[in-house]
Amino acid sequence: MTKLQPENYRFLQEHIRRQSGIVLDDGKDYLVEARLLPVASDFGLKSLDDLCARLRSLSDISLQRKVVEAMTTNETYFFREPAHFEALRVEVVPALLKARPADQKLSLWSAAASTGQEAYSLAILLCELGLNAGDIRIVGTDISSAVLERASAGVYNQTEIERGLPAHLRAQYCTQVDRENWEIKPALRRMTTFQLFDLRYNVRALGQFDIVFCRNVLIYFDLITKTRIVEDIHSALRPGGYLFLGGSEVSLPMGPGFNRVVIGDATCFQRI
Repeated sequence: MTKLQPENYRFLQEHIRRQSGIVLDDGKDYLVEARLLPVASDFGLKSLDDLCARLRSLSDISLQRKVVEAMTTNETYFFREPAHFEALRVEVVPALLKARPADQKLSLWSAAASTGQEAYSLAILLCELGLNAGDIRIVGTDISSAVLERASAGVYNQTEIERGLPAHLRAQYCTQVDRENWEIKPALRRMTTFQLFDLRYNVRALGQFDIVFCRNVLIYFDLITKTRIVEDIHSALRPGGYLFLGGSEVSLPMGPGFNRVVIGDATCFQRI
């Protein structure tokens, strides 16, 4: 396939920004080619220039969706950034449980949930702390319907299931379905729901949360969009609730509604 023409790279930058809010910097041709060449091939197109021509026709909704999904799919694995989960275990969850009304579920949101490992990691941690489905509400959201289908199914291959998930937890919370695949047990899946959602829109529609994981997501947006998303998450957090961001995002300006909190090796933000 021939190299993407500069005018078409600029077209893709704008198309992806308009469809997903992701800001694609100049000089990321290699990333675009790596993510979109397989999409072009799947649609029988000979080059990314042909893909752009098809997108410009505005007639192929399926292609538009696949392009956005390819560019927004991020790496994920079980218990990614262990310091965050240790902070939940030793301080955040015990404090929230002590403060919450007896009839109120502990509510968690995994934003940009991808294929679900983060949401299931949260569920496992809470189970290990003695909670069950009646105590917990976990919502995982993503802009990609393809990854959410995988998350809802809860089936992972051998490499995925071993990445970050210790053997004793794998044995307790997963079932091996064949030589290559494992399935999250139904009891754990009942604690989680997954739904299509774009962070740029009405966060309040998801309800109120005690804990929000929005990690390694804001880095893809411009400053105005980042600021608005943080403000919306603040409004979706219950007073005293916690926001966890990715390591490269903790230096973002958070505004007066959050206190920065350091717990062990983890930095998070508590709603005032």
